Formats: sequence, C-alpha cells, structure tokens
Amino acid sequence: MFKEALKLIKKYDKIIIHRHSHPDGDAVGSQLGLYYLIKDNFPRKEVYMVGDVATRLPFLEVNFDELPDETYKGALAVILDCGASHMICDERYKLAAKTLRFDHHIYCEKIADLDVVDSTFESASGLVAMFAKTCKLKLSLSSATYLYMGMVTDSGRFVFDSTSARTFELAAFLLSQPIDLNTLYYNLYAEDFSEIIEKADNMHKIKFTENNVAYIYTAREDLPEGSDAAPVVSSGLVSLMHDIKGVYIWVNFTEADDGVHCELRSNRYNINPIAVKYGGGGHKKASGCTVPDKKTALQLLADLNALAATEAV
Repeated sequence: MFKEALKLIKKYDKIIIHRHSHPDGDAVGSQLGLYYLIKDNFPRKEVYMVGDVATRLPFLEVNFDELPDETYKGALAVILDCGASHMICDERYKLAAKTLRFDHHIYCEKIADLDVVDSTFESASGLVAMFAKTCKLKLSLSSATYLYMGMVTDSGRFVFDSTSARTFELAAFLLSQPIDLNTLYYNLYAEDFSEIIEKADNMHKIKFTENNVAYIYTAREDLPEGSDAAPVVSSGLVSLMHDIKGVYIWVNFTEADDGVHCELRSNRYNINPIAVKYGGGGHKKASGCTVPDKKTALQLLADLNALAATEAV
C-alpha cells in the first residue's frame, strides 16, 4: 500500500492534509510530520494543512490554512488519524480529485480512494514514519520531531498495549535526526502549578458504578471560561483515573456545545464496540464518541458497567 500511496503523492501537484477534529498529539503530529515530509522530498508541490485549532497543544504555533472550495479542484486530499468520516475536520476532502488515508484505528468504513489502515500501529504518526522509512524518503528534523511527538503521545510514552518492537525501531529511525527530547517532553507534559491543584480537586469528582467503572462528569456550567474549554478539560481528566487499583474501565464525560464528549479507556476490556454503538470509534482499549445529551451519556455508562461484569477478553 505504501508504494501506491507514494504514487498518488508524486502524481498530484496540490495536496491538502486533513485529520480528525479536536486534534490530539497524534493527529497534529502526523499532519505536520507528513506536511514536512512532502515538502522536503517534493519542494515544488503546493501543500496545505486544514483543521481546527489544536487547543490540547498550546505550545504549537501552527497556522492552519483557510482555503476556498476551488483549491480542492485537481488536488489530492490526505486524511490522517481518523477512523470515521464524520470526525474529519473538514468535509471538503470530498471535493478533491483523489483521496488518501493513513490511519491506525480499527477499520469501520472506507473513507478514501486509497485507505492505508493498520490497527497494529500505536499511532498514525508511526504509520507515516514507516511509510517514510519503507519508501526511503528524505527525513528532516521538523518531520522527525512531529512524527515522534505523535508516537510518544498516542503510545502513552511507550507504555500502552500497542507499543511493540516496531514502535521502538521507528522511534530510533526518527531519532536519527537530532530531536530535542528535553524541550519536546517539557512542552508536552509540564504543567502550571494551578493546573496541578485543579487536577487534585478533580480527583474528588471521580465516582464509581456498582461494577467499579470509574467516571467523571463535567457539566457545561462547570467548565472554565472560553469556547474551547470542553476539549481541553476532556483531554485532561481521563488520565486521572488510569492507575486506580481495581478499576479496569474508566470514562470521562464533558459537556460541550456539540453534545457530551466521552473518552473511554480500559486496561483489560475491549471498549471499542460501545464507542462505535454511540457513533464513535478508536481502539480496543482507548476510544471516544460524542453523544447528544447527559441521558445518552449515562446509557453509555450503563453499557460499560455491564461490560465490567463480564470476563475480560
């Protein structure tokens, strides 16, 4: 599939790179990593990046392109880190002459003319890194840094189940460039003291179902000021519950303008079918969805509670 993907990239002089909305480190890392990979190897091509602001990564100063519809005429649209079409940040990818996808989520639908999908990868960034390595493409410091960022964030700093020998081989490939790991990790994980105190306060919000599913529910009126508060709060709270003894499933709910953001996690169970049931997707042990209201969110919680009563597979 990598050879076919390279043929498409070589064929089109105009390329527009998409990813999922409310982007995390892997979505932005793979997008920026591929952007520089194409620019470094094919400097004459027009390459654009579209999407909403990466509020989870405030240290990144990225200006995503605002394009008129006509830009898509005769272009190749590349979609990254997205397993469901309704989650793509800009649906105008459909206007492109051809579409290509790199994704590592569990396959649930055909999205592009050429889908390069492999759920055994820890990240979409890792998949793009393998594409670069396999096709012997020139790798710059910028491309390597962003792809490494995507790999490290989506693998939980290389501890999630999806981490493999191949993950470290690709990390070593990227580290052939002089990536400033100290600065990268500091930007990703250093927190203001006020944020640490806030996390401590939020620990008191954790509740448990009868089968020990941990959850936090944050109502719209309890969010900090600002229109982008929901995704920021959502991404910050789910990690608070991952090391509680006896808890094998946990979920974070955050009310937002478009519904209730649900982040599902497990260290034992396949929670992906439940996310898919409610219009989302992701991985076996890390998935997400957005449901219309609190009532539906509590139905999802009941499904997780029922799953927790079964044998893990």
